[in-house]
Order: sequence, then structure tokens, then C-alpha cells
Amino acid sequence: MGTAATAPTFRDATDTDVDALVALIESAYRGDSSRAGWTTEADILQGQRTDPEGVLAVIKSPESRLLTAECDGRLVACCQLEHRGEHAYFGMFAVSPTQQGAGLGKVVMAQAERVARETWGVTEMHMTVISVREDLIAWYQRRGYRRTGRMTPFPYGDERFGIPQRDDLQFELLVKQLA
Repeated sequence: MGTAATAPTFRDATDTDVDALVALIESAYRGDSSRAGWTTEADILQGQRTDPEGVLAVIKSPESRLLTAECDGRLVACCQLEHRGEHAYFGMFAVSPTQQGAGLGKVVMAQAERVARETWGVTEMHMTVISVREDLIAWYQRRGYRRTGRMTPFPYGDERFGIPQRDDLQFELLVKQLA
């Protein structure tokens, strides 16, 4: 898959990153470009994954951070961290399809966990994953996340989250204890 690049530099996203972040997130999950990586949702969801308003809301929220990773001056990955009391929520995770498979995702996730612990003193990281994404859930399990079996419905009919290509989509909560 991807080739190992120089170690990424991390920073919080700013307003000027919105368009690049939307393009990165869309490229990782939707359409033909996403098929270059293994995280594509193109077969289960069409339409958009996010929009400029959604990305900007995360950047502006006092309880959230949108962490970006750059290699050689290029935005290659991002993730949302949101402080929710005793835990942090991990979302909006995207790695450029051409960078997938080279270990960048693991590095970004480790940095996100470190930032959440150091910034908010949380002891758990939570995330939700579409339950039919067995390959992705297995990847998270290898990083120490456990399945909870706690499901929430997919927002059918709200095209801000995509246009489902099947009728059995739901989100499962995954949890990891942070040391």
C-alpha cells in the first residue's frame, strides 16, 4: 500500500485548513479515490462524509480539537478529539489513501490518545464505527479498543452523513482504557 514518509508533524487545525481537511476526509472514505486505501466506505455509503460546516464546527468548539498530521508540508491525516467528561471521543479519523498501510494511522492514533490524556486527564477513549466494517473494527482491536456491543442507529435520511447503500447500518461503541 502506502510508503513510509518522514515522521509526521502534528498541530491543531485552523479555519484555513477546512477545505483541505474536507478533501482529505472525502478522499479516505468516498468515491473512487478512496479505493486506493483500505478504509473506503464507497460500497456501503455514497454522497458526502463531511462538509465544511461540520469540520469548522469541530475546529471552533471549545471542547474539541481537530488534530492534523503533515508530512513534507502536506496534510496526510486528521482526527477529532472531543472532551466528554471522564472520556474523550475519537472521530473524523482520516488518513490519505496513498499513505494507508504504512503505519501512519497507528502513529496518529497514539498521538491522539496522548493528547487526550495530557490535555483533559481522561482515562478512556471512545469511538463509534459502522458495525459492518469488520476489517476496520479488527484494526482498532489490535490497537487496544474493545467492542461493547452498544449500538446506535445510523442517521438514515440525513444526507450529511452519506447515502446508505444497504439497510443494516448502525454504529458500535468501541472503548479503550488509557494508561
